[in-house]
Amino acid sequence: MKDVDSKRGADGKVETYKARLVAKGYTQKEGIDYEETFSPVAMLKSIRILLSIAAHLDYEIWQMDVKTAFLNGRLEESIYMIQPEGFIAKGQENRVCKLQRSIYGLKQASTSWNIRFDQAVKSFGFDQSIDEPCVYSKIKDGKVVFLILYVDDILIIGNDVGSLTSVKMWLTKQFQMKDLGEASYVLGIRIFRDRKNKMLALSQASYIDKILEKYGQTVTKRDARRLTMAELIPWPSSMPWPSSMPWPS
Repeated sequence: MKDVDSKRGADGKVETYKARLVAKGYTQKEGIDYEETFSPVAMLKSIRILLSIAAHLDYEIWQMDVKTAFLNGRLEESIYMIQPEGFIAKGQENRVCKLQRSIYGLKQASTSWNIRFDQAVKSFGFDQSIDEPCVYSKIKDGKVVFLILYVDDILIIGNDVGSLTSVKMWLTKQFQMKDLGEASYVLGIRIFRDRKNKMLALSQASYIDKILEKYGQTVTKRDARRLTMAELIPWPSSMPWPSSMPWPS
C-alpha cells in the first residue's frame, strides 16, 4: 500500500512531497499483531517553557528532523505483509515478507520508534524528565543540554556550542537526520528571536490563514483592516471590560 504526503514550510506552502510504502495496519489483530500503541510527544507548554528559558539565558536553540523515523523501531511481534507491488520476486509470487523493522502503517509504529529513541538517548547520558517523557536533559560541568522530541522533530537547547554539536553528531550516527540549523519553524509555529534584547516570539499566522480559508473567511488586501476587540465581539455593557478580568495565560 502506498501513501503520499507533503511537507509545508513556514509560509504554509508545500516544500516537498513524500511517498512511502505503508503496511495495512487496519488488518492487524490486537493481542496477536500488536499490544501497545500509545506514544508520548512533548507538550506544547513544555516547549514554550524551555524556549522561554533559552531566550532569558541566551541559550542556543537548534533543530533537527529524523528522516523516516518510524523505520527505526524494532518489532517484538512477528509481522508479515504481502510483497510490495512492483517488487514481487519472480518465481516466489506466493511468498510473503517478514518485517525485520517497524514500518509506517503498523499500529505499533510510533510506539516502537519512541522506545528506540528513548533507549538511544539514555545510553548517551541523557536523563528523562519525570513529568515530561519526551524532554531529556544532560548537565555536566556547567554545560546544559535539553533535547525535546515531538514524533520526528527534535529541538536541542543548550549553553555550550561544543556540547550541542557533539549531540548532533551522535544523533546523525544513530539515525538518518536532517540538520535544520537554528530553530525558526517548528510544529507549524514560526519562531522570531531577538537575542540582543532576550526576546522570543511565536507566530501561527500560517495556521490562522489556513483556518480562515477553510471556513471562507479570507479577505482581499484591499478589504483587510485591523479590527478592534469591540468590533470583533460585541461586549455587553453590563459586564466589565476584559482587561480588568483575570485571564489564564
